[in-house]
Amino acid sequence: MYVRKNLRFSFVWKEYGWRPLLTFALYDAFICLLYGPLDIHWLDIPWQPVAMLGTAVAFYIGFKSNGSYARFWEGRQLWGSIVNTSRIWSLQVFDFVQPVSGEILPTPAATHELHRRLLYRQLAWCNALRLHLRRQTAELWETDVVPFLTDPDDRALNTKANPPTHLLRHQSKEVLDLHQNGMLTEYRHVALMDTIQDLFNAQGACERIKNTPFPRQYAYFSYVFVWIFAALLPLGLVEEFDHRIALGPFHVWLMVPFAATVSWVFNTIELVGHNSENPFDNQDNDVSMLAICRSIEIDLRELLGETDLPQPLQPEEDVLY
Repeated sequence: MYVRKNLRFSFVWKEYGWRPLLTFALYDAFICLLYGPLDIHWLDIPWQPVAMLGTAVAFYIGFKSNGSYARFWEGRQLWGSIVNTSRIWSLQVFDFVQPVSGEILPTPAATHELHRRLLYRQLAWCNALRLHLRRQTAELWETDVVPFLTDPDDRALNTKANPPTHLLRHQSKEVLDLHQNGMLTEYRHVALMDTIQDLFNAQGACERIKNTPFPRQYAYFSYVFVWIFAALLPLGLVEEFDHRIALGPFHVWLMVPFAATVSWVFNTIELVGHNSENPFDNQDNDVSMLAICRSIEIDLRELLGETDLPQPLQPEEDVLY
């Protein structure tokens, strides 16, 4: 996610600028060449239909941009809920996972290790979900997930189709074992299972966004309509600049920068919507899941009393991943 207040010119020029702007400028210059020096005037068309088309395209790409932003913002809200639910889980583990009165009390060290295992599995789930959404499980499982897991069965879950789901299943199984062994009352067991259910709900919502692409008819025709408008725009403007601006014999060439700029603006709006369609693709404008996972890790490990904590992630070239 790009976090700088204002976009750097170099970023805009690289991501949105030079290729489409050069394409539009060359095409508009070609139309001017045909109309001016080559005197092919049948190319010009009335500007009113072009203006009407531009209005329609503006509404269409505006709708696409709103829909794309809604997907991004929902993704960010879901990961915000994962942060809060992870904190709730840690407090429930500390306060609920305690021996019931009358049972044999485990040592404080054993209780702390149990709490640590439950919280570390939660950290593993957060990172596993991130890798699952970004389709990076195969290459990053050993470095980003395994360090939080002590159970060999947990570590081998990368062979499953959906590792985060199985991690939550193992979490729920251990909670059930704790209840059966007298470490959880029935009420506390239900409360912990409700939290696991919240995590499942957040995971399912993220997978819905990831696995349901933005409706392709909107995305495709938005792109097509912008380029149709860009193709017709110089045909509608060339005569206007030729007859209505008395700046000398070469004023018709002023159409090129004006038409190229208008076309670039429409194309940039379309690209902004396109780049926001999938917030979990690890692109510059996506949800910063890696930084969120690091924040959760710092919070939970600090609650465990650990002091050797990682530093919060910092932006790389103004982008927080």
